Amino acid sequence: MDMRLLVDLPPGLDYNEWLASHTMALFDHVNLVYGAISEFCTPSGCPDMTGPGQRTYLWFDEKGKKTKVAAPQYIDYVMTFIQKTISDETIFPTKYANEFPSSFESIVRKIVRLLFHVMAHLYAAHFKEVVMLGLHAHLNLTFAHLTALHHRFSLIELKETEILRDLEVALRLTEDSTQEGGNNNDKSESSDVDSKSNLTEGSCGDNKS
Repeated sequence: MDMRLLVDLPPGLDYNEWLASHTMALFDHVNLVYGAISEFCTPSGCPDMTGPGQRTYLWFDEKGKKTKVAAPQYIDYVMTFIQKTISDETIFPTKYANEFPSSFESIVRKIVRLLFHVMAHLYAAHFKEVVMLGLHAHLNLTFAHLTALHHRFSLIELKETEILRDLEVALRLTEDSTQEGGNNNDKSESSDVDSKSNLTEGSCGDNKS
């Protein structure tokens, strides 16, 4: 499946409507995968909200105050915020003649960025459990969907997505533009299905800050 075709805006379709449908689908899929492994994500096991490469995410409350919270608390905040937002008729209108707010794209950017944080934590801290439950293909497909949507509409800043750049390349979601000389030859030869899983598991090291 070519994800670029999946996310390409069809002629005549409203841009905001298109973003809304993909955003809600991504939320449902990320929520499904996390819900399946949530029992393994505990305050004691995941005291910080981490991603690959020792990346730590802080939660910003409605007043803009940033707080360091455990991963399950952070993800609960994320899911609660997104559920509340997409259920708000003034933001995600479902009734005829209701219009999207002028700030809709920025709201979608925030939602997609937060969903990326959750996926980064799943890959960094819980990929073994995801594989154990047979959900790795679903997780990879959801990541591919989010990545394609982001690439098509530039929804997330590079500083956010760079931590999963190797995964993008391994899943062939993007070209390896770094072209690190001959050092990449061995990597490119090992990009079959098994090596994709191994690469992802290899990125799940110690992410404590």
